[in-house]
Amino acid sequence: MNRQLGIIGEVKEPLICDPDWQDRDKLYVPEELLDFDIEATNQFCRTTDRFVATGGFTLFERMQFLRGTEQLMMDLAHPGTGLLEVLGRVHEFNCRLATKLCEGEIDALMWLDDWGSQQSLLINPKSWVRLFKPLYKDYIDIAHQHGKKAFMHSDGHILAILPHLIELGLDAINAQIFCMGLDRLRPYRGHITFWGELDRQYLLAFGTLAEVERAVESVKDNLWQSGGCIAQCEFGAGAKPDNVYHAFATWRRLTASLGKICAE
Repeated sequence: MNRQLGIIGEVKEPLICDPDWQDRDKLYVPEELLDFDIEATNQFCRTTDRFVATGGFTLFERMQFLRGTEQLMMDLAHPGTGLLEVLGRVHEFNCRLATKLCEGEIDALMWLDDWGSQQSLLINPKSWVRLFKPLYKDYIDIAHQHGKKAFMHSDGHILAILPHLIELGLDAINAQIFCMGLDRLRPYRGHITFWGELDRQYLLAFGTLAEVERAVESVKDNLWQSGGCIAQCEFGAGAKPDNVYHAFATWRRLTASLGKICAE
């Protein structure tokens, strides 16, 4: 049970429960979601000079919603026909959604899948490369073929797959960089844009202003290379407003000579 309003937990009664995926026909593909008015999106894009990223679809997380997290982890250890069929159907829908979005005037396609625990990837990296890397390549290719940037969000320790995402051409990753360690991410600066974020577990909730300032300076020192770093921190439950404000104030100070920065 999660007692905090607005915080989402795991699905406990998944749609597909049969051990051998025999009930996978319960899956309903929401075709109506593809019937949105792309011109309304275009009109919004024309009203702003801001960078517009949209999408928000999932793959790994959608599979957890359908199967349940614990059972899906066991399935991924020995993937069978049922898992592969459902994964393919979810992916095919995502590709159609991504394509329609990219036919509009957005600047970037964005999707999200939390792949990391506190210390490592949630599944064997070899399994990720075999099963999921080719699918993320499709999303990135769709974005680039339409002249859009490809953005991905993934919480947790995802260092094991970062080189693969870079290889695929991902433009920006929204990740928990303090979970992985800035020193371990430094070799990848200039190869991908790091899109946040500051440590939410200690720094934003309990840190001093001086600690926040040093953290932002460390992000710039380790990850900034002619840009390649988007200032971002999540103002979630438990974060001190003063710490969030000071994080952005520090970014503005550090980049004052560089012109406009992208801050969220």
